[in-house]
Amino acid sequence: MHLSALLARQLLSPSGEGIGKVDDVIVRLNGGDYPIVRGLVAKVGRRRVFVPIGRVAELSEQRVALAKAKVDLRSFERRDGEVLLREDILGHRLIDVADAELVRAWDVELRSAGEGWVVSCLDTRRPARLLGLVRRSSGHPCQDWKAFEPLIGHAQSVRIRAGFGRLGRLKPAQIADLLEDASRTEGEEILDAVHADPELEADVFEELDPDTANRLLGDKTDAEVADVIAHMRADDAADALADLPQSRRQKVLDLLPLGARTKVLTLLGFNATSAGGIMGVDFLAAPGNATVGEALRRIRLAENVQPEALMTMHAVDPAGRLIGTVTVIGLLQADPEACLIDVIDADPVRVAAGTDVVDVTLLMADYNLMTVPVVDARNHLLGVVTVDDVLEATIPEDWRRREPPARPEQAEDQQAPDEDLTIISAPER
Repeated sequence: MHLSALLARQLLSPSGEGIGKVDDVIVRLNGGDYPIVRGLVAKVGRRRVFVPIGRVAELSEQRVALAKAKVDLRSFERRDGEVLLREDILGHRLIDVADAELVRAWDVELRSAGEGWVVSCLDTRRPARLLGLVRRSSGHPCQDWKAFEPLIGHAQSVRIRAGFGRLGRLKPAQIADLLEDASRTEGEEILDAVHADPELEADVFEELDPDTANRLLGDKTDAEVADVIAHMRADDAADALADLPQSRRQKVLDLLPLGARTKVLTLLGFNATSAGGIMGVDFLAAPGNATVGEALRRIRLAENVQPEALMTMHAVDPAGRLIGTVTVIGLLQADPEACLIDVIDADPVRVAAGTDVVDVTLLMADYNLMTVPVVDARNHLLGVVTVDDVLEATIPEDWRRREPPARPEQAEDQQAPDEDLTIISAPER
């Protein structure tokens, strides 16, 4: 049964007399399961009244009839957790979780379950129009309700929706794309859900284009902005702070924790288009006399360092001067008891803080590097530029607006990769 066929349908008494018209269908969200129909909103005269589903004797696309000719004429008031299918869903956009995009619901499909009616599917295909009339092709190509996250815009329903459980499946960059495409109201609802996880919120802001990030941060208080920036990587935090209006920068900076403030101030001292301006100040270093096993242990315990920066271990002398580097692969292939200084590259590619970003990019391409250390005039290690830093800095702005390539489709009869998998190993030496 389709919502479009129910709306404006006559609400009949048991004897077949018209009492009013169906104006909406009320459902209650049911966690991760299908929403349950609780009743109808009917227009009786000039009033909108609630009709419990238990008092509806017949419900179909052709006929809606009551069990008794009695209707409570008190004006309808929505309760917490209730969703109105016409008002909240029909014509509104939802998040298609699989494709990480906003789509519009053009119809809602209801089906009879064991204990009543539930919302089972959404029709996201725009109906064809002929001479100003809506014309639907047969079939109603509906998609499972569980594939979507609704943006209802009803604050009292947020708790019932359990913090956008399906939104947690998306990557920060995908959520950022949603925010860039969302209306102001849609964006506020997505951000409210993301705010429950400060680390995820910071990751999302790192992926936003500057204009969108500035607009969204502009709606937050100084304390809220400082909280977001404090959870961001230092280089992204410095960029976000620099993009704030000048009147807010110092206020937000003063609200940052001391450690984050020190890192941000350090990075703000460099040109934004230099190695110092894009480097990360969180990196891994160990004394040259440490063992390979100790170096791997430090990598394993470094939960607060971005994964890209963990690709390289830096060996330093007691004064903090760089004496060499070794990749994680190099460490894994070495004897755990070996001394770090015996497995490092003692003359690694390194750059000064003032080196232009393009030059850093060319060096990393020429030497096939995932990271490159940044040092001062005395070879003290200042930070590390990672491959994602140079990509972010050098990809042209107009490229960012390109549509991402479509995901490869997997045939239904294609064998799952973990079934009957034969592992072929190299012969032992």
